[in-house]
Amino acid sequence: MWALVRKEINSFLSSVIGYVAIIVFLLLTGLFMWGFEGSLNVLDQGYANLDTLFYVAPWVFMFLVPAVTMRSFSEEKRTGTIELLFTRPLTDLQIIGAKYAGAVVLILLSLIPTLIYVAYIYVLGNPAGNLDVGGTVGSYLGLFFLAAGFASIGVFASAISENQVVAFILALFLCFFCYSGLNQIASFEWFGGLDLFIRRLSIAEHYDSMSRGVIDTRDVVYFISLSGIFVLFTKTVLQSRKLS
Repeated sequence: MWALVRKEINSFLSSVIGYVAIIVFLLLTGLFMWGFEGSLNVLDQGYANLDTLFYVAPWVFMFLVPAVTMRSFSEEKRTGTIELLFTRPLTDLQIIGAKYAGAVVLILLSLIPTLIYVAYIYVLGNPAGNLDVGGTVGSYLGLFFLAAGFASIGVFASAISENQVVAFILALFLCFFCYSGLNQIASFEWFGGLDLFIRRLSIAEHYDSMSRGVIDTRDVVYFISLSGIFVLFTKTVLQSRKLS
């Protein structure tokens, strides 16, 4: 399995997609934090914090993660190599796990350079070093879990269609629905007492909780369960293909 994980990581890093995803993520978050004028610009806010990064990053990941994962199984189906893939001495879950792990590693690589922002905010603080370390760590964990959840959704979407564009659009829709759509649905009055339950199914609800620096076990379990559910969905889709 680890050989397949390394292969997935190498395929990302040996192609332009992986580097483009990392550069675009850093460019967009950097522009919102330091370039574009407005309330999100750290310099215009008048106080140094990383709130802009953790507000903008989920929306950037919502587009970039599906763009990275859309090739996971779609490309294998299009080229016909998926049948060869399943002849390996690996279980379906191991194959899916390798695809998923490759995307998660790329996400981690895109987050590491943003530590430069942390250092800069640390210096800009008044006094220097006036930074909520606990809140920052919690926000990074929340952002990583959120992106990992998006990756599981993207891998699932890629398993459904052999068309990469369709896989991208489906993953984008599902990521938006799970992140923001459920909150919008919960705001409808006709759901009555179910609104709180629906809201708690939203990624944003748990991400916002972790962004406050509170590492609640329930939030961690939610994100692990979210990824696990979509991995199992992917397994079901691939099994149905083999049976058909």
